Amino acid sequence: MHEPARRIRALHTASTITVYQAYSPVIGVPAARDGRFPASWKRDRMTWIKPSFLWMMYRCGWGLKEGQEVVLAVEIARDGFDWALENSCLSHYDRDVHPDQVSWKRELKSSPARVQWDPERDLHLRPLPYRSLQLGLAGEASRRYADEWTVSVTDVTPLAHRIHALVRQGDLDTARGLLPDERPYPDPGGAA
Repeated sequence: MHEPARRIRALHTASTITVYQAYSPVIGVPAARDGRFPASWKRDRMTWIKPSFLWMMYRCGWGLKEGQEVVLAVEIARDGFDWALENSCLSHYDRDVHPDQVSWKRELKSSPARVQWDPERDLHLRPLPYRSLQLGLAGEASRRYADEWTVSVTDVTPLAHRIHALVRQGDLDTARGLLPDERPYPDPGGAA
């Protein structure tokens, strides 16, 4: 199957999309226990969400990196995710999208969300020749993500560790069978 250069791949339903983040136990454990982010989660700073499970595994080292030991699957409302995409700006200047760097910087400063396209990863966490979305949420988007859009928060650290163990054992078929069913997500038009 041919993959386009950029595509949002995600586990999603008609009303939700699942994104991944990794945190220290201080944040991750209460978030999973309570199904929402605790008051100590900083709503005023940029937070990056990843619809790709394997890209998250690359970022957090299968939940083994310090400060990223708790891997969360955060199910959020699709209308919130779509709003973030529609109100986003590329995280980098692209002359095919922006008339000039000054315009891009102005848009970046006023946008509550940032789109970044990073190489998708295989089970060995090697880069693939196509890219998946990483979405940065700041200000209003970050607050709405934590307090309005979140439907559920699940600790998927045991799943990450199980898949990682299977990869290390060379059982890629079983590992692949445990991956979330990430399908193409319809772009509402904001993820340039």
